[in-house]
Amino acid sequence: MENFDEIIERRGTSCLKYDFAIERGLPKDVLPFWVADMDFRTPDAVINELMRHSRHGIFGYTDIKSDYLDVLADWFLARHNWQIDTDTIVTTPGVVFAICTAIRAFTAVGDAVLICPPVYYPFASSVRENNRRLVESPLVLREKSATGSVGYEMDFADFEAKIKNNGVKLFLLCSPHNPVGRVWRKDELMRIGEICQKNNVVIVADEIHEDFVRCGHRHNVLANLSPAIDDITVTCTSPSKTFNMAGLQIAHTFIKNNNLRQKFRHELAAVGYSQPNSLGIFAAKAAYGNGGAWLDRLLVYLEDNLQKTKTFLTERLPKVRLIEPDGTYLLWLNFSDYAMTDKELDDLIINRGKLWLDGGHIFGTGGAGFQRMNIACPWSVLQEGLERLAKCFEKRCG
Repeated sequence: MENFDEIIERRGTSCLKYDFAIERGLPKDVLPFWVADMDFRTPDAVINELMRHSRHGIFGYTDIKSDYLDVLADWFLARHNWQIDTDTIVTTPGVVFAICTAIRAFTAVGDAVLICPPVYYPFASSVRENNRRLVESPLVLREKSATGSVGYEMDFADFEAKIKNNGVKLFLLCSPHNPVGRVWRKDELMRIGEICQKNNVVIVADEIHEDFVRCGHRHNVLANLSPAIDDITVTCTSPSKTFNMAGLQIAHTFIKNNNLRQKFRHELAAVGYSQPNSLGIFAAKAAYGNGGAWLDRLLVYLEDNLQKTKTFLTERLPKVRLIEPDGTYLLWLNFSDYAMTDKELDDLIINRGKLWLDGGHIFGTGGAGFQRMNIACPWSVLQEGLERLAKCFEKRCG
């Protein structure tokens, strides 16, 4: 049985999360809560499968067989009520790789691509790096009158106007949304799909956080809502977030429309990508086939971390406003009441608090004054991070 309270030393393993602080100009002893990977071991079934294949000792060209696809299909049907067509799957090293491939496959240089910030920052950089024109329809932070809480919504009037006025060819959807934690409702997704369908816009749906949804919410696979929406949607998924195996470089892109799928495959061939990482194949099959119970226990642990964090913020940092998440293991924290610039906020948290979070400004429009915090770690580590956060603000404001 896994022990999510166990502290596993990751320093000295060339770990991006821990080992590259100095290279990025941060203090050596900074405690990281930034990049979206977890400090938990992947399921034993995955570890055992990797060890078995490692002992075999040959790591030649490897590809996906039908039994792998069957396991994948079982997962999506059981977890998301989505009957996938295994013939529509295209394998890539990762979701960002798939997004960039889609941008090149379905648009031309100078074409407009729409995003809804604040959003996962590789969305904007992927558009710009591929010399496409970035168009934004920012999310709106509104108070929910029934509960008094606040949450993000899409501005559908602005969304459709931006599409029409800019001749948008492609929309990048983050579902569940990173960093604001929204799990989009079915009616919201239907409206997105209908607007894009009406305006001949291809949708690339990044659904990598699909398995991290809190009780009371449900992840709806966009492509599963209607055949018409499926026909314009490219669905990007990966076991990397769910099972903490991003370094194994495997992701799955579902493209029902044959014309779009052939364009996507052509772009993959143009960059020289063919077979996936062999260990990634074995790990993904084991994870999807035998990792369900592990995930269920992890979700309980993450919910406990969230509740403890909420209590801590209420008692020690009442001016920090948590945007209540529907899903993901990432918290979107509003520090605006401190009236600090983003540079001042980053400096205080990094150099005085010795904490490495993701500054909200990197997520684009609407991110100023926010910080993103990853709570997928043992509670003792998270508690230490929260204590550091409280003390640095108490010293500044006390």
